[in-house]
Amino acid sequence: MPADDLAPADFRELAQALKYCVLLHDARTFEILWANRAACRLLGRTVDELKPLKAPDMSKNARQYSRELGHSWLRQAVEHGVSATEWCYRAKDGEEILTEAIAIRVELSARAVVMVQFRDIAEEKAVRRDLFRTESRLRAFLSGLAEGIVVLDEGHRVLFASESANRLLGGGLQGAEFTAYCRDGAIPEREGRYRFAAPGRESRWYAATCQHIEIESDLRGRMVLFYDITDRVHAEEQHRRDTQHLDHLARYNAMGDMAMAIAHEVSQPLAAAYNFVEGARGRLGQGSGDESVAWGLDNAVRQIERARSILGSLRGYVGRLEESAQLTDLNTVVRDCAYFIGLRAQEHAVDVDFDLTTEPLPVVCEHVLIGQVVMNLAFNAVDEMARCPRPERQVEVVTRRAADGGAELSVRDRGPGPPPDERIFDGVFTHKANGSGIGLALSHRIVTRHGGRIDVHPNEPRGAVFRFTLPTAQHPLNPRRTELP
Repeated sequence: MPADDLAPADFRELAQALKYCVLLHDARTFEILWANRAACRLLGRTVDELKPLKAPDMSKNARQYSRELGHSWLRQAVEHGVSATEWCYRAKDGEEILTEAIAIRVELSARAVVMVQFRDIAEEKAVRRDLFRTESRLRAFLSGLAEGIVVLDEGHRVLFASESANRLLGGGLQGAEFTAYCRDGAIPEREGRYRFAAPGRESRWYAATCQHIEIESDLRGRMVLFYDITDRVHAEEQHRRDTQHLDHLARYNAMGDMAMAIAHEVSQPLAAAYNFVEGARGRLGQGSGDESVAWGLDNAVRQIERARSILGSLRGYVGRLEESAQLTDLNTVVRDCAYFIGLRAQEHAVDVDFDLTTEPLPVVCEHVLIGQVVMNLAFNAVDEMARCPRPERQVEVVTRRAADGGAELSVRDRGPGPPPDERIFDGVFTHKANGSGIGLALSHRIVTRHGGRIDVHPNEPRGAVFRFTLPTAQHPLNPRRTELP
């Protein structure tokens, strides 16, 4: 239908049907001339009630909604054709309504008017405030995160980078090729450790996780979350170095023990062999018969063979120094140590009883390190008993299957009992006049490295029991003899 065919009443009906509120003001006096149904409903007044009202009667009582500012806004529309603002109207019941208002100058046949269109934006403003508050909080959270966040497209270009990511990697991430930041050349595709750094900067270690995200159509790709673990990696490297140093100390202790055993034991058969040989030579010089010469030389050979046997045992033990963990029987470890424990016991006139299980106790361990623990505990017990009266000098070395299925070794003495000091395994405890206290600390370190545990408790009726337990290996061993050499 052409607009010319509409009657004035039709236009009034169209205006009344608008959802937008409409007020008509006189362009000269700014008095209200008319209001549509939506405006009357929102303000809670009829047209007749609205007409005599002035700005203070229908606006919020605040400086920014004063009559002067209201007239200035309407005057802008009169002079320039249109003017927009936010205006807070006050309804008849006192409710204040924040609106978005647009004033438009309209030339009617009778007079010029200013048509004000407005709508309630209180709820919209509240939503905007909530969104702004949420966005501000989210931005604050992201900027304060220890983790960096980047989103990469299929070509590894950075679509999004959080402030924390820029802080961690030195900025310039947005739109950059992330491959330039990957020092190892590997783009994160799964959880792991990676080295990142901006070009020209020193790289650092990061733990990273990845997942695919798709936020509507403007952010789609692989999201990488990463955080700095450089200090942790350096600590782990230092821990590995410390572990290697402890292993070196343990091996050094073992070599020292072996060296003392050689000095003590090999000298005796060699001295005896020397005497026999000298005796044989003397008989030869005196014209003795062949029988006595043969006797002396045979005994010399026996003593020399004994020395060779000792050296062979030492070579067999020390030959394991550089071996890695292997499947063995805990009883075998004890048997390999028994000879050297016996030497220390003989020196102090201490009786040592070895009570080993008839069943094998399979463990995966470094043979020489666990052997060093056995000797440390046994030597400590022997040295402790050396201060006791001769009849009381007894030490027991016992192997058993632990209650939890592990392989257990106990060293029992009959001394004054375990010390009350809780730091017995931390490297500062010793009763020995010339002791360093490192033996028990090394033993604790070695056992725990093998997944075991070590402790001390009172013996009955007196004394101390030092005990360690190692996890039993899954693969059974063939039964071996349990007699000691």
